Amino acid sequence: MAIPPDAKVVDCSGLFIYPGLIDGGTQLGLVEVSSVSLTSDANELGDIIPQMQALTAVNPNATAIPVTRVEGITTTLVVPVGGTVPGTAALINLVGYTPDQMYAGFKGIVMNYPSSGRRGRRDNRTDEQRKKDEDKQLKKINDMWDKLALYHRLDSMAGTQSASSLDYNPEMEAMLPAYRGEMPVLLEVNKASSIESAIKWVKKRKINAIFTGVAEGWRVADQLAEAKISVITGPMLSMPTRASDRYDTPYANPGKMHKAGVKVAIRSNDTENVRNLPYNAGFAAAYGMGKEAALKAVTIVPAEMFGVADRLGSLEKGKSATLFVTDGDPFETKTHVKHVFIDGWNVPLDSRHIRLYHEFLERSPGLEK
Repeated sequence: MAIPPDAKVVDCSGLFIYPGLIDGGTQLGLVEVSSVSLTSDANELGDIIPQMQALTAVNPNATAIPVTRVEGITTTLVVPVGGTVPGTAALINLVGYTPDQMYAGFKGIVMNYPSSGRRGRRDNRTDEQRKKDEDKQLKKINDMWDKLALYHRLDSMAGTQSASSLDYNPEMEAMLPAYRGEMPVLLEVNKASSIESAIKWVKKRKINAIFTGVAEGWRVADQLAEAKISVITGPMLSMPTRASDRYDTPYANPGKMHKAGVKVAIRSNDTENVRNLPYNAGFAAAYGMGKEAALKAVTIVPAEMFGVADRLGSLEKGKSATLFVTDGDPFETKTHVKHVFIDGWNVPLDSRHIRLYHEFLERSPGLEK
């Protein structure tokens, strides 16, 4: 294609060009101030609410969005949190005036897999109580899937007879694409024994699943690889799940799974600090994953998982002009991002953090009279 005569030339001499970074799991745009409930739309009432669409809850004017994209992060998966099925996640580009303008072409049902692990330091349940709770939760999701199978059959019959013969059920209607394999299930699971159980569950139910979290994936990496289950793990900037583990266990987790043959993407699992995604990937690179694999884990690999690799994730002819330009390695804190383009739009490198920095750096009047 010929370059238009009025095209603007961006001088990138001596700089580096990368595809826009993709964060595989955030609450960006769903929460403004975590401590103020009125500004939070990530967690809605109800235990099984797949009809809760994260896309409709995204605030395009969220303060954290410009803060995030000036670090080269152009695309994020926004994920609801809460009960067994807290809603439907959506992939968004970090530019646009409405959620629909931001939508990047992927949705997935979010499900929290049952676990017998402790819920925190204040969890005083005995081992027996935690096991009973896990079994109760597993029965709930199995009952839900059995009801979904029945709803699928009735819905198929309604298509050949009368659509009015089937009462509208928003929960089942939202879950149908996942049951039919048309939409993946983003299955949050972290404990090693729970991951093993989840592998068996998705195989038995023939579910198109992407495992998320997977904090102890390194313990069962061979089983994940054998099952050909893709993984979105993170954050790396966290503590080990067990007191007996080495301090660097979270850093090394993605690299160990990658070396075992697991397809691994990386997420920040954050709201205000999604901007730290490059450093999560940097820790993974330094602790066994390698720089190339870590870069792919925040670019082309999540794009492939989300079915948008024809447009995002790499610098190729015919793809969306979603990229950023730096003066160095994006995983290094000293690196500066010089330009950000999202879908061809030259995004201003401005954010609340930058404005506050300059305001207090050049404050007037100062302390002197």
